[in-house]
Amino acid sequence: MMHITHIKWESDLIKGCQRNDRQAQKRLYEHYHGTMMGVCMRYASNRDEALEIVNNGFLKVFKSIDNYKTTGSFEGWIKRIMVNCGIDHFRRTKGAIRKIEEVNVEYDLNNGFDSNVIASLAAEEILQLVQKLPPSYKIVFNLYAIEGYNHREIGERLGISEGTSKSSLSKARVKLQAMLQDLHTINNKTNVK
Repeated sequence: MMHITHIKWESDLIKGCQRNDRQAQKRLYEHYHGTMMGVCMRYASNRDEALEIVNNGFLKVFKSIDNYKTTGSFEGWIKRIMVNCGIDHFRRTKGAIRKIEEVNVEYDLNNGFDSNVIASLAAEEILQLVQKLPPSYKIVFNLYAIEGYNHREIGERLGISEGTSKSSLSKARVKLQAMLQDLHTINNKTNVK
């Protein structure tokens, strides 16, 4: 019964937004803001940038809500818009990704330290580590590892080659591995004392 109630609520909200009802738009914004802020943080350097992406995303949601087809998840549709706004923001603020030389880097996120380090990290801590990546590595990592894009799609979206996408992902993972190793070393020193 709860699921049917949510579907009705969401349907009414969508219809209200399609009529440009400000109250419906406000309710939609308030309901999805937190979730979408989390999505946008992956594409921003800080909370202010993420908020800018979220707000631009919701403007696009409201402008294109007539295009929403009720066959898929409404939240998923909003999320795709936010990811696209994140990509647009990256292009606008960081410029084009410089051509990165292809390198063949071997990596293993569990090599050299206890795998419990990764398991013990909260999602917020992992996000903070990803935030520390250089912008071009961060966006490729997010699109590949979190959003599920393949390298061809990433290349098309960002205007880079598939090889550059693969190289950026590899370098992002190596940097994350190093940050995890540093975190592990710090945790071990703290636990010894």
